[in-house]
Amino acid sequence: MLDVAKLKVSYGQSEVLHDLDLAVAANEIVAVMGRNGMGKTTLMKALMGIVPAAGGTVALGGADITALPTYQRVARGIAYVPQGRMIFPAMTVAENIETGLFVHGGARAPDYLYELFPVLLEMKSRRGGNLSGGQQQQLAIARALATQPKVLLLDEPTEGIQPSIIRDLARTLRRIRDERGLSILVSEQVLSFALDIADRVLVIENGRIVHEDARAALDEAKVARYLSV
Repeated sequence: MLDVAKLKVSYGQSEVLHDLDLAVAANEIVAVMGRNGMGKTTLMKALMGIVPAAGGTVALGGADITALPTYQRVARGIAYVPQGRMIFPAMTVAENIETGLFVHGGARAPDYLYELFPVLLEMKSRRGGNLSGGQQQQLAIARALATQPKVLLLDEPTEGIQPSIIRDLARTLRRIRDERGLSILVSEQVLSFALDIADRVLVIENGRIVHEDARAALDEAKVARYLSV
């Protein structure tokens, strides 16, 4: 569903991603793990077209989208939940979700979004800035799902969220994959969360994928060593 080949990204003269390859199959959840500064967020932004690729290709469902601007990538089926969530704090919960409907001309958020996140139904009229961190993360995911994506990108979704909410989030992401047929690529530092949701785990270090394994065969101690400072 998502194929990345020889992806290079540079900031000025400094190359941050070096010939990076990765693939996410249909209905697969892949976790990209790594310490801060290793290239996880840059990868997500490059997949969305927020930062340009200096080389390589990004394909969605077999179609090359490397040269497309961000809004066209969204229309083709990629949704992005950025690090820090970036919801609209002055808008209500309902209004935040509805911003995702413009891509396909919708007028009303589908009921299944509120079924996935019941707390958002209770708080439809509350301003986004008044929600807790965990509630804002649910709102950001619901807003992304409103664009009807094929691939959902999540950048550090557990950041600033309490453990009980992290467990709920893991269950919800698996449910989204199973019920909506999505592919999910998540960047993460919390190993327990990645192990809870991912079918496959990759480790990125200094802009390169240095380790990859299926969840069932994963050497947790080895991955943990990559994540240690």
